[in-house]
Amino acid sequence: MKIVVSIKNLLFIVLLLKCTFFSTAQNSILNNIDEAPVNGGFEMKDYWVWGSSVIKGDDNQYHMYASRWPKYLPFHPGWMIASEIVHAVSSTPEGPYKFNDVALGARGTQFWDGRSCHNPKIVKYKDTYILYYMGSTHPFEGVTEQNVEELTLESKWCIAGRWGKRVGIATSKSPNGPWTRLDKPILDVSPNTFYSFLTSNPSPLIKEDGSVVLLFKGRGYKEDGIKHSDMSIGVATAPGFDGKYTVQGDRPLFSIDNFGEIEDPHLWSDKNGYHMLAKDQRGQISGHKHDGILAHSEDGINWVVDKNPLAYTKKVKWDNGKTIQQGQLERVFVLVENGKPTHLFFATMDGPGGFGNSTKSWNMVVPLK
Repeated sequence: MKIVVSIKNLLFIVLLLKCTFFSTAQNSILNNIDEAPVNGGFEMKDYWVWGSSVIKGDDNQYHMYASRWPKYLPFHPGWMIASEIVHAVSSTPEGPYKFNDVALGARGTQFWDGRSCHNPKIVKYKDTYILYYMGSTHPFEGVTEQNVEELTLESKWCIAGRWGKRVGIATSKSPNGPWTRLDKPILDVSPNTFYSFLTSNPSPLIKEDGSVVLLFKGRGYKEDGIKHSDMSIGVATAPGFDGKYTVQGDRPLFSIDNFGEIEDPHLWSDKNGYHMLAKDQRGQISGHKHDGILAHSEDGINWVVDKNPLAYTKKVKWDNGKTIQQGQLERVFVLVENGKPTHLFFATMDGPGGFGNSTKSWNMVVPLK
């Protein structure tokens, strides 16, 4: 019997195979989350610690870059006006990571990133380490323990600090630095766009040819020209990490009106394409507010949500036998070794949830089975 397969049917079969793979990829995350080591990750006394990114260096050590700011400041919005990026080291992916140095600290009001550096993502191309991050500044006096009660989202510091958020890079030939910072951000705002107010939360992927796909968070001005919009996720590309970054399209990849509002995307790739984990901000995608979702792409620009989008929840099983609903579980980072995800890193905190209800925050790590 002769079988004739039409182009339409062939395309359907290809799509079905992709969906099957995507479902498997999703299950390889959700169904293979192992116990989190209680004594792993990274924590610092007297500091709020948040948002880690890890790379294995040529020295066979694991180098973590994380945000920190003094605990005399409120967690939120203290990060917005006083965060710095620190470097910690461990001989294993799980840690614990030991503080090594400040990679990117305050460097003066006159610089675009002079007051706050936050949300680091580390990558390497050839012999160069590239640290992507969000930077901001403000022209006012610093916030101290004497005037800290004046620090609110409506205060002068935060109005300027939030308005000034931009994406930039620093480079080094060693994971230990020193880091060369740029006088301008790599991704600025643009009028009448979904990122006319700010750019933030970069997640880069450098291809073998050196070109870059960069996911980022944007906010635009609303019609009144005063208030800013909800969060959107866009994508920019560049011919090289030090080249010109161009935002693709005039609509975001993810927003309230497209798939759903997400935050903190993390991007990685394998032989089957690009993959993204992110926080489901409102539960529009997974049905679970602030839990994780998974999406896929062939080119990093056009995305589809996984058939079974839930990738992780805030309920963590620890290696001491306890299972705890974490107050917050954010800023997911995927460590990939030999082409496969091996560990998930999260920023987390104690308490019932809400940034104002915590006594400590730290970066935790979860091995994948």
